[in-house]
Amino acid sequence: MKKSSPIKFALTNVKTEQFALLEENYSPKKKINLGTGLQFKIDTEKHAIGSFVGATFEQGKKSFLKIEISCHFKIEDESWKNLINEKAALIKLPKDFLTHIAMLAFGTLRGVLFAKTEGTNFNKFILPGMDVRSMIEKDETFSLKDDNE
Repeated sequence: MKKSSPIKFALTNVKTEQFALLEENYSPKKKINLGTGLQFKIDTEKHAIGSFVGATFEQGKKSFLKIEISCHFKIEDESWKNLINEKAALIKLPKDFLTHIAMLAFGTLRGVLFAKTEGTNFNKFILPGMDVRSMIEKDETFSLKDDNE
C-alpha cells in the first residue's frame, strides 16, 4: 500500500437488505434490548466497498423490529490504486476510512428506520448514537482474488 492523500469516494447506492416488524413479539411492559451489526464487503471490479449495518430490537429472545441496510461507496480509481498491494493481491482499508463510512451508514440506517416505521407505534424506537470507533479495531485487509480462483 502506498501512502498518499485522503481516500476519494462517493456514495452510489443505499439498499434495504432486511426489514421486519413483528408486532406480536412486542410488549410495552418488557425491557428492550438493542443489538447492532456491522460488516464490510468489497467489489474488486467496481472499486467499491459496501458497509452493511443493522439493528435488532428484542424482548427476551424474540425480535420485534429488525432492519439491515447497505451503503455502497465507489472509491476513486487513483485512491483504489494507492490502497492495493498488487504482489500480495490485497487491499488494505484504513481504520479511519472504515469508521467514516460506517458512521455514514449508521446515520442512513436511522433515517431508513424512521421512514419505515413512520405512522406506526414503532416510530418511537430510534437508534441511539453509536461509538463506531469501538466497533472497528484496526485497518482491514481484503483479498483482491476471486474466491473461485
